[in-house]
Amino acid sequence: MKTAILTAVLMFGASAVLPAYAQVGQDLKDAGKNTKDATVTGAKKTAKGTKKVYNGTKKGVKKGTNKAANATAKGADKVAGKTDTTPK
Repeated sequence: MKTAILTAVLMFGASAVLPAYAQVGQDLKDAGKNTKDATVTGAKKTAKGTKKVYNGTKKGVKKGTNKAANATAKGADKVAGKTDTTPK
């Protein structure tokens, strides 16, 4: 009698645990896919942000260089008339 009850309890317990075990496996699979998707999205956004910063820096350096070159040329023009090297 005790053996029959124990067998029934074990069979019932096993039938209740197996679906839960399968669900845990599916949840882990879904979590792995979500992690992969988040990593890919993060990498794409990082690449986009890096490119945007690079282009902005490149544009700023070019603009600053041109501005400095123009100021140097303007200053050279002002000084050119004031530096007379011929003896008087």
